[in-house]
Amino acid sequence: MALPAAAEGHPFENLIDTLKSEKYGDKKYFSPLKLNDPRYDALPLSIRILLEAAIRKCDGFYVRKEDVDNILDWQQQQSSTEIPFSPARVLLQDFTGIPAMVDLAAMRDALAKQGVDPNLVNPSCPTDLVVDHSLQIDFSKCAIQNAPNPGGGEGHSTPIKSPPGRTGPPRGSQCSGQGQRGCSKGACNEAPTTSGRPGPAVEIENTPLLCPFHLQPVSEKETALKNQEMELIRNKERLQFFKWCSKAFKNVNVVPPDIGAVHQVNLEYLSQVVQECDGFVCPDSVVGTDSHTTMINGLGILGWGVGGIESEAVMLGQPVSLTLPQVVGCKLVGSISTLTTSIDIVLGITKHLRQAGIAGRFVEFFGPGVSQLSAPDRTTIANMCPEYNATVSFFPVDDVTLKHFKQTNFSEEKLELLETYLKAVKLFRTYQDPSEDPQYSEVIEINLSSIIPQVSGPKRPQDRVAVSNMKTDFLSCLNEKVGFKGFHIAADKQETLMPFLHEGREYKLAHGSVVIAAIISCTNNCNPSVMLAAGLLAKKAVEAGLAVRPYIRTSLAPGSGMVTHYLSASGVLPYLSQLGFEVIGYGCATCVGNTAPLPDCVVDAIKQGDLVACGVLSGNRHFEGRLCDCVRANYLASPPLVVAYAIAGTVDIDFETEPLGVNLEGKSVYLRDVWPTREEVQHTEGHSVIASMFRDLRHKMEKGNKLWNKLEAPESELFPWDPKSTYIRCPSFFNKLTKEPSAQSIDNAHALLFLGDSVTTDHISPAGSIARVSPAAKYLLSKRLTPREFNSYGARRGNDAVMTRGTFASIKLQNRFIGKTAPKTLHIPSGQTLDVFEAADRYQREGIPLIILAGKKYGSGSSRDWAAKGPYLLGVRAVIAESFEKMHKNHLVGMGIAPLQFLPGESADSLELSGKEKFSVAVPQDLSPRQELTVRTSSGKTFRVIALFENEMDVAFYRHGGILRFVARKLLQRP
Repeated sequence: MALPAAAEGHPFENLIDTLKSEKYGDKKYFSPLKLNDPRYDALPLSIRILLEAAIRKCDGFYVRKEDVDNILDWQQQQSSTEIPFSPARVLLQDFTGIPAMVDLAAMRDALAKQGVDPNLVNPSCPTDLVVDHSLQIDFSKCAIQNAPNPGGGEGHSTPIKSPPGRTGPPRGSQCSGQGQRGCSKGACNEAPTTSGRPGPAVEIENTPLLCPFHLQPVSEKETALKNQEMELIRNKERLQFFKWCSKAFKNVNVVPPDIGAVHQVNLEYLSQVVQECDGFVCPDSVVGTDSHTTMINGLGILGWGVGGIESEAVMLGQPVSLTLPQVVGCKLVGSISTLTTSIDIVLGITKHLRQAGIAGRFVEFFGPGVSQLSAPDRTTIANMCPEYNATVSFFPVDDVTLKHFKQTNFSEEKLELLETYLKAVKLFRTYQDPSEDPQYSEVIEINLSSIIPQVSGPKRPQDRVAVSNMKTDFLSCLNEKVGFKGFHIAADKQETLMPFLHEGREYKLAHGSVVIAAIISCTNNCNPSVMLAAGLLAKKAVEAGLAVRPYIRTSLAPGSGMVTHYLSASGVLPYLSQLGFEVIGYGCATCVGNTAPLPDCVVDAIKQGDLVACGVLSGNRHFEGRLCDCVRANYLASPPLVVAYAIAGTVDIDFETEPLGVNLEGKSVYLRDVWPTREEVQHTEGHSVIASMFRDLRHKMEKGNKLWNKLEAPESELFPWDPKSTYIRCPSFFNKLTKEPSAQSIDNAHALLFLGDSVTTDHISPAGSIARVSPAAKYLLSKRLTPREFNSYGARRGNDAVMTRGTFASIKLQNRFIGKTAPKTLHIPSGQTLDVFEAADRYQREGIPLIILAGKKYGSGSSRDWAAKGPYLLGVRAVIAESFEKMHKNHLVGMGIAPLQFLPGESADSLELSGKEKFSVAVPQDLSPRQELTVRTSSGKTFRVIALFENEMDVAFYRHGGILRFVARKLLQRP
């Protein structure tokens, strides 16, 4: 058999071997075992994947023999050596994927203007873009909820007596007939058109779209279909652009809306475990534009999240550059208790590993306890990897994983190839055999039997609370001063009860009242056991006569149709729906701030009583104000606990001593009465999660979506930008592009913002709704859009004008210049307090460069490239902080913004900086990684900072003004 073309003259041609089988034929692969080096057996399996990729991709330019040697010598080189890694594929979701694709389209324009063939701009590796983040909850069972952007109500009824202290009936189906705030004459006959302006009412299967400002009946079967229709109407421009991308670019596959959440689709459809690249069998690997790409690690596939700007570089043939990581071995021992779900294990491991201080390192699981975890358990744990700041959370393939693949319709040929190859290169594990354990940088042991049911909150995912201590902990939070675990409610105000009328009946809200309960996509919905547990709990609760109050905003957004399939097949979906957890669509909704507004009566009661209202969700992010501005306490919980707290109506409850509710017979029903046993869940899972469900999903993936299939898109090689579009706009990153980079020193810069600790990417670049008084709103109003047509920041990431105005537009931004929480700052020369965008715009017109002063953990939270692109377009040249979240720091470098770190023990306060000085930073021509630079201020004070460039590639990106301009210049310089 002839060697593939890629092997001719390959530096490691001697390592090529062949797998032979009657089922799949002869397959070539590079065998690291042929190195005959004993160090290979000691390598963690995640490092072995890096080694295989370096061997296979070694070309003497991007990857050198020296890189292979360094990886093989991992024990000595870890944490001190940079290596390249070329993943097999790139994964994009639409929120972060659209700016990446817009940038590539803009790069085509830039090259074409300089006489270079725009078709040179194509992804060089398979790139999948999953449209899943544009879903909003416009419709819920029995009500329309898209007013304004979106709004409305919901309802469903089951008779129940309220427990003591909680008055009012349960969820009801009556339409109030009362117009909500903002309803105007003629609204009942209008719906937004694809341009965002009012148009004729949309009909779906002969069911009219009713007044968006009134509570009107919507049949349960049509809920998801109507949400899908509204998603297409609201996002038509974006979807047309995505469809153009799938036609214009090679190696781009677009997964249309309503198929599933990006990570779910990656797990169930896109993952290969073993791939063929350039004629060679190799391990599957991926980088994605979402920090939770690590979810795929649970299937033994190496992958992690990068920014959109880094993913674009990979798509254009640049390898990922990373420091050869330390690998922490997480040894799992002990047995899982009956009441413990995988989410409990996730939260326990998250807190344990975060406290261990493993930022920037790989985590690899081993030990006998791993065998007790199903593949979905492992992917759920891997999904939370960013929350403990690791780069990777890797579970090597074993027999449990293979059993999972048999359920997910891998062919017999594929399964045999997968197992044979992984065993041939020693990437297959038997967790019960300690002789296979590799050497790790450090070992952390976690006893699974010590993990008990728990939630996380009220503001951060790492703040774990045992369910048994929830009541006490919440009371403590009320007493504590304002902070990550405090709300500082006066003792005489803690018993406040606020009565209100909803649908003609009286209810009361108190501190701890639950107003949002969401089982949502991403973290948990990949795991049948926890979803089925939620369904079984709902079934038992309904049968016991319990219900959920109608004002609580409940929703169920499954990760994919497979989840709906097995919930339906197991018979629990009707019970979830009866409690208000009906399927609203497929994609991210509540987790990214796309929750429908709460009823006005609820919002008014919360505000009038200054109540700490609560949201409970089965997601992975819950920073304060993310779900809803007036909901201050938010808890991450397993799906069954979301259902339990929704029924209880409060988090101020001790499940051991207090009932969930009282039924019509006056009987108190406790959580222990309705909680399903592990045996019940496993029995139901075994009878519901079958291969046919994955076949159905695969068919749906390949068939597509009727609305998507009918959508028209341009056919040109250059995208025809519409100057009237408020969704898609050609960005200015390539303006004045020259063949050579310019100087990067910073002279007489003003501080745009003076920030404290833990500034998140949500603070920097919000993804939720656009406030009506924000600069972005003013821009959209100038384009003749109405507030209900604004959509969200996430949906408008393809428009740099909106996103730049949305930068630092969070209402939770705490800027020391103005001394209060607001998206405002001080324009230092004039002394005026302005919106951040308006201040930055004035600085740019005055020709003044900008910096940002910050404290610890600047840029924590979700991977979000606009959190770096936005400041870049505002004119920010550097961020000076005490420390940075690693991923965001990489994004700053990728956009040509210098991440400068105060020396250990120093800060803006210790240096007595007011922030109102002018700052100058001289950047030498021979700048080197992690070099110390001197900052000079107009007050005469100087101090030293560390330029956090980790390698020469980082320095090159900074000098060129970011990755995009670096890649564009390389294409301009091609002969």
